[in-house]
Amino acid sequence: MKLSIPFQSNFFNSKSIFRIDYKSRFIGFLIFTGLLVILTSSSLSYASSPNNIDLLKQIENKIEKNEFKQITSVLVQHKGQLVYENYFNNGSPEYLNNIRSASKSLTALLLGNSIQDGLLASEHEPVLKYISPNRPAYNSFPNKEKITFQDLLTMSSSLECNDWEQHSVGNEEKMYLRKDWVQFALDLPERGIPPWQPKASERKYDRAFSYCTAGVFLTGAVIEKLAQKNLGEYANQKLFNALKISHVKWPVSPLGIYQGGGGLEIRSRDLAKIGQLILDKGRLEGRQLLPAKWIDKMLTPRVVAMPERNIEYGYLWWIFEFETSMGAVTAYAAVGNGGNYLFVVPELELVSVITSEAYNTQYMHQQSQSIMKDFILKAISG
Repeated sequence: MKLSIPFQSNFFNSKSIFRIDYKSRFIGFLIFTGLLVILTSSSLSYASSPNNIDLLKQIENKIEKNEFKQITSVLVQHKGQLVYENYFNNGSPEYLNNIRSASKSLTALLLGNSIQDGLLASEHEPVLKYISPNRPAYNSFPNKEKITFQDLLTMSSSLECNDWEQHSVGNEEKMYLRKDWVQFALDLPERGIPPWQPKASERKYDRAFSYCTAGVFLTGAVIEKLAQKNLGEYANQKLFNALKISHVKWPVSPLGIYQGGGGLEIRSRDLAKIGQLILDKGRLEGRQLLPAKWIDKMLTPRVVAMPERNIEYGYLWWIFEFETSMGAVTAYAAVGNGGNYLFVVPELELVSVITSEAYNTQYMHQQSQSIMKDFILKAISG
């Protein structure tokens, strides 16, 4: 049963914004200072659960008490309707959230566009084939020539590149100190797997996960080269214009190549639009912006990212499993430093956005996942 609560302006704080369902039946007319005002009965629509309003209020209470820290927005879109939207701290509808590595998931979309456009045959193509053949690279090894876009999209290439290991040669912080980020990626040595860890062939999906921003930057650089325009222009042409996303900021490398591996600044509502596009299998208003087949490929588990938590990874999309009152549901997520999340849950027809500026804190992911698991999913599933 759909629960409707009469609208009260003081029910939530002044930064709350909700979708109002206006009924056709009007109550009366008032003429005041020459203006005709039509009063209608209005309601706030929530997902079917008797406890969901209290659950949403609890998110706000925890933020107000600073139990959830530095959260800037929470949006919940259910069955194509934005049913909850709230902003906190620095957040606002027009605020550009730096979603950090959640940007990577958008680069996966754009690679799908490049394949659709015939710029790239498939994700199985070798990456170096599309880099200047005369460009020198250090640390040459036989498998470097065989690295495919799929390897980069699944964070499982043979490059020694691990952003989660400060001593890794390919750690992204070391890339930012270089002028030529493409050359940085090309020069990386071959990765080894410590003897106390299972080999790739001994793991599920036969891949060993190693989180590598440099590889995603390289992917974006190839898209730029093939499209003959920067990543921002290509995103506008293929996705953003159709989605009416007009206000974003991309970070740019010292040599002018757009960074597809992180740091995109975008509004929360626009992030929700991207989530809805994923939920709708790439279709928007009767037009197929992205092949449904590519969406399926992106969201197919390809590698185990965090074995201890059973978290898997597709093509630059994280794959979570959450327990709900309806049983286990799969959530696909674009995830970034600070606790920035775009969740897509097809089983519940749900898109949720959580933006946060808790960058480089121990609690950033834990609290955002708690908002999703303990509040939003419970509100939706009952």
